[in-house]
Amino acid sequence: MKMYICSCVYITLGYLFFLVTATSGTPKDPYKSYWSSSAEKGLFDSDEVLGITLSGNIRQVFNDRSENPQYHPIFFLYKENELTEISIPAEVKTRGHFRKMSENCTYPPLLIHFSKSDIVSSSIFKKQDKCKLVMPCRGDEYVIREWLVYKLYNLVTPKSFRSRLVSVRLDDIKNKKAATPFYGILLEEQHQMAKRNGTISIDKKIKPEQAEPDAFLTMAVFEYLIGNTDWSVQYLQNIKLLAADSNAVPTAVPYDFDHAGLVNAPYAKPAEELLMNSVRERRYRGFCVQDMKKFDKVIALYNRLKNDIYNLYANCSLLDAKYIKATLKYFDEFYVTINNMTAMQKEFRYPCDKYGTGNIVIKGLKKD
Repeated sequence: MKMYICSCVYITLGYLFFLVTATSGTPKDPYKSYWSSSAEKGLFDSDEVLGITLSGNIRQVFNDRSENPQYHPIFFLYKENELTEISIPAEVKTRGHFRKMSENCTYPPLLIHFSKSDIVSSSIFKKQDKCKLVMPCRGDEYVIREWLVYKLYNLVTPKSFRSRLVSVRLDDIKNKKAATPFYGILLEEQHQMAKRNGTISIDKKIKPEQAEPDAFLTMAVFEYLIGNTDWSVQYLQNIKLLAADSNAVPTAVPYDFDHAGLVNAPYAKPAEELLMNSVRERRYRGFCVQDMKKFDKVIALYNRLKNDIYNLYANCSLLDAKYIKATLKYFDEFYVTINNMTAMQKEFRYPCDKYGTGNIVIKGLKKD
């Protein structure tokens, strides 16, 4: 029995995106209920939850949370169809910063390195070299919420990271006790995302004002929409840069949304320097723009996307009713703001206030 959580197709800005719609409830063991429908599709061309297993010395992997963790050998298994399970030799190591620390999160985020010579040409992983795997920090319901934020930004622009919700089973060779599966997220590689958009990845420091203007405003308003202040272009904090070539004006692409108010993870707190009480508060973190007309295209875009944004959450069977209700109210507040000039000026001109925290450098981000 195949089960889908995404089956509707929306056409937005000339691009096709597959979005979440309602289906049957979450199974007790998602790993047994979902599989890849077609090996001809790529890893991120389906919204079916993919069942995967990491088999090896998992405890050794999780214990290696040093500043420079080593790769450890594992077998990566996934279900090609209902009856066939594919096993791929791979290497894995912990990654990240906050979520890698054991005092913060139960499971560290992982980086999986595949050897292409070990992947058959028909596999959905045939184009993968390295994949980031987002693991639950404190409950996999927050993984689902973060995955939906990636899907939300896919609605806004193709210059965004694609993602695949997976059901993860850990098979530790040192502990044969059956482990309960949990949700995780496989993320598209940066160079794949760049190639898909006809660009290259660049790694250099720029000021926010040096980023592609319209794309920056679209991204900054998106971060405001989801209530995320945990990002910085100048310090490449949860931001990647794309450009047509090394001399072209770069586009800022956001990722890593677990500290967003929309996710509302129990460990998420705004930086002390921002003087905010909760991540559910919104704070526009772009640069100072006095001319509000520069936001016209961006506001028009989010107004066009309004129904799609609401439907993405209202129709998702993996979310509980209480969270859906709170999220739609959170969206209501955003749309009231952007469609009221006085409210919009107050929020989006905040970086122009020299007495405010709009352009403050957050401790820990500033580097020599």
